[in-house]
Amino acid sequence: MKRRDFSLSAGSAVAAVGGLWGWSAQADTAKPEAGKDFLVVDPRAPVDAPAGKIEVVEFFWYSCPHCNAFEPALAAWVKQLPKDIAFRRAPVSFRDDFAPQQRLYYALEAMGLVDKLHAKVFAAIHAEKQDLSKAPAILDWVAKQGVDMVKFNEQFQSFSVATKATKAAQLQNAYKVEGVPALGVAGRFYVDGQLAQSMDKALKVVDALVAGVRAGK
Repeated sequence: MKRRDFSLSAGSAVAAVGGLWGWSAQADTAKPEAGKDFLVVDPRAPVDAPAGKIEVVEFFWYSCPHCNAFEPALAAWVKQLPKDIAFRRAPVSFRDDFAPQQRLYYALEAMGLVDKLHAKVFAAIHAEKQDLSKAPAILDWVAKQGVDMVKFNEQFQSFSVATKATKAAQLQNAYKVEGVPALGVAGRFYVDGQLAQSMDKALKVVDALVAGVRAGK
């Protein structure tokens, strides 16, 4: 979803999933081209991966229907990643009202609950039509998942979570993210569904870029 599209109604946004950001299968084996399939990030964005690891970042927003549609394919892709890939997620903040969902993700991460609840957040918003855009609704939902709300709220309101949210916003700006879902590679390359023509192909572009970084290119 592009920044300018965030004013769309939910119905219009969902309908858009089948368009430019859709999941059309493409049997394109050509080498990805800079400026066409991906962008070169200049200056390079910061990376947080250990030495010897290639960082891949997914930029997302829980309320974005395209991120929701992409999540199953991304999760399957992540499960098959080689050991030299360091994958992480970065919730975006295109507006101030995105902050509660940023804090939601990083609070889940701090409590080791991403694997358990990350996909359920998407389902609650997009399948169950729950509004999890504000702190009270988020805390209520988390409590219904059997999570200790006091401990969760401590993380949700913590300085460390606020710091991570700020760094995520800085990273999205360093990569010049204009829409989600999007992927950053090694601080050097940026890929999204508009460039690659689908998020399925975007993952293939990322695979090719990772191979190039691994080969020292």
